[in-house]
This record gives sequence, C-alpha cells and structure tokens, in this order.
Amino acid sequence: MDPLKGSGGFALDLLPPGAIFYEPVNISIVRNGVPQKLGFDPHMLEFDPSHFPDGADLETRGDMGWSGFRLRTMLNKPGVMDEFLVFQGATYFRAVARGTLYGLSGRGLAIKTGSPDGEEFPLFTDFWIHEPTETTGSIRIHAMLDSKSVTGAYQFDVNPGAVTMMKTRVALFPRVDLRETGLAPLTSMFWFGPAGRRGVDDYRPAVHDSDGLQMHTGAGQALWRSLSSPAKLQIASFVDRDPRGFGLIQRKRDFEDYEDAEALYHLRPSAWIEPEGAWGEGEIRLVEIPVENEFNDNIVSYWVPKEPMVKDKRHEFSYRLSFAALPPNDLPLAKIRQVRSGRSINSDSMRSFIVDFDLPLFTEEMPESKVTTSTGDIVHAYLKPLPDQQVLRLAFEYEPGNAQLADLQAVLTSKDGVALSETWMTRWTV
Repeated sequence: MDPLKGSGGFALDLLPPGAIFYEPVNISIVRNGVPQKLGFDPHMLEFDPSHFPDGADLETRGDMGWSGFRLRTMLNKPGVMDEFLVFQGATYFRAVARGTLYGLSGRGLAIKTGSPDGEEFPLFTDFWIHEPTETTGSIRIHAMLDSKSVTGAYQFDVNPGAVTMMKTRVALFPRVDLRETGLAPLTSMFWFGPAGRRGVDDYRPAVHDSDGLQMHTGAGQALWRSLSSPAKLQIASFVDRDPRGFGLIQRKRDFEDYEDAEALYHLRPSAWIEPEGAWGEGEIRLVEIPVENEFNDNIVSYWVPKEPMVKDKRHEFSYRLSFAALPPNDLPLAKIRQVRSGRSINSDSMRSFIVDFDLPLFTEEMPESKVTTSTGDIVHAYLKPLPDQQVLRLAFEYEPGNAQLADLQAVLTSKDGVALSETWMTRWTV
C-alpha cells in the first residue's frame, strides 16, 4: 500500500521494525495542511513465503510501529519508480541521484563523535511528509529530533534528479551547553586504496564509499584530505570561518578503480554540504575509525561551531545537501586525480608518495610544487607531466625520523606563489 498514492510523481514505502531497526517512529501524511498519522498495520506489508511458509499471522502482530520510510520516483527511466531516499535508524538517512547507488549516509546531528565519553545518538522520533503537488518535482519532510542533550526541528525539501538536492533547515534547542556537536554530519566507509592497504589481502585495488574530504574554505582555498583506515582512532580539525562547502567525495568513477562487480563502488554517490548564511567561526572535523572490513562505516565529517550552543536558546542553521556522482562545486583549479603510496626503494625508513593532478590546466608553463610536513623531512620532490594520462605527477619521499605521526601537504603554485591546484593533505602514522 502506498500512502501517497503516487501524488506528484512520488511513492512512499513504510518500513517495519527488524534487525537493528527497533526504535518505532511516528509518520504522518500532511494533506491540505492537516496531518494524518499512519498507524502500524501488518496488512500493509507483504511477507516473503520463504520466511513465513505457513503464512503470516496478521491478527496477532500488535502495534510494533514503523521504523522508517523510503521514497520512490521515476529517477532513471520512465515508468520505473526507483527508490531515492530512505530515513531509518537514529537520525541516519541515505539518498541517491540518477545513475548512482546507495553509499554514504547523512545524519541529523553528531554529538560527542569520537569522544572517550562515548557518542550520544539522537533520534528522529516523528516525521510529517507533505503530499506533493503535480508540478513542484520536490517533496517536503518535517522531522523532530530528540535526545537527552537537545531537541530539534528539521525541514527537508528534497528534489531528486541528476543531483538530488536536500534544502535543509534546522532549529536546535539544547538542554545543556553543546560543545562537541557536529552540524551537517556525513558518515561513510573507507577500508583501503592505492595510498594505503595496511596489510589487506584482497583482489580489489580499492574498497571505499568515499576517498576524500573536499573543502572550500571561507578564504577561498580548495582543500582535499585523503581518507584512510588508521590503526588507531584519528581526529583531524580544519579551522575555518564561514565555510563555502565541504563533503565526502567518491572521486574515482571507473569500474577498473575497484574491480567489484557486486558492490559497484564506482557508482556510489558523493555528498556536498553548502552552508546558507554565515556560520561564523568553527572547524570542519574529520573522524577516522579503524576498520577491518567494508561492512562498517568508519568515516565521519561535520561542522563544529567555535562557540558552544547554549542551553535554553534557539539555534538555527540552513544548508543545501546534494547527492551526486561528483559535487556541483567546480573551481578553476587542478584537482587531485589519485594518490599512491608505498615503501621507498631508496631506504626502508622512507615512504614514497605519488600525487596526480589534472594536467590540462597547465598548457603553457609548468607550475611549481610546494610540499610540506609537520615533522620529518620531504626528500626528492619533483613534477613529471604524463600527457597520455592527462595528469601532472608530483612524486616525493618522506623521511619521518623519530616521528610517530605527521601531517603532509602539497600544492601546485605559480612562480609568485598563487595556488593553481587543490591543496592535498594526508596524515601519516608509523
């Protein structure tokens, strides 16, 4: 049964509880401004006979409640109602754009992520789905968030397509002063790639839903932080003021990058956050959690305001969250195409790094490279154009000395020091 009945080209599926999804949520349809709650009814479900050979006893199921919902529309071809958005579990949700498959997730709020005190997981407890009209091409969802530290109201205006855009408005009402709270959080998975396999024995060259954290700072810098699966929990912070955008990106888009005919990682979407209005001072925080397989998310990114959100006051934020193969955020700078790393052939104590940038921007004069490290030494840095591959390769070796951890950076510049590329960043650990 479809409670929307195909209104405005959209269909709604209600999701029962099961597996890890045991928290019931209230779901209502809003028609002409009037909410109508959708009570749990097992007659609305289809039961797989392989799991219910004697049939489902619909009369004794009780009011288990719905665990979430998904929305469908004609996303990829006429006449086929493809799933494009699902809300289920805590404040997690996933969306896809045309030609992509589910990968990373959005979240309503991140509280104490990576904290030794343990993370607090708020819940979306109530949803109000507005019946769309035939002409808008979008659907509005209101949601209520609740936890022991905060309650909040959310509005999502979702427009699916080649880019699935979610215009998001948030009003938070803290019960305590919130100091370690992440706005616009994204959660993804990175197990391994060409820059680091950490002893992984696998036939595939890479396994990840996202390979980098991309940032456009308030000062106009373009940053690319390569993701990793560290041996220990890592937290990196990027201080900014009024960020222009950030997101977790799946930049490698060819099947040959993964060679996985089942997971199809080359079709996983990227997600991009574009703040609306001035967000002030704060930091983009990246949390990388150790993982031993591809079945658990271990990457989280979000914005943390510098000033705490004080209790008993209203705090409002707005942003656009777009899901697409690649984010709609082009800048006239050379992008990082891929990163590789391995043990140096010159010394067992050194590490070799290869960073490939787009070549087509450099048709007349080659840029200069600037490679730095927070500790240790950079050795033998040089640039080499590879015209057949359309990349400009930066190669260098890193000598850590006694360092246990180092942050490396590289950027291509003009002779007078103007950045001509994204700034690449990574964290090396012993």
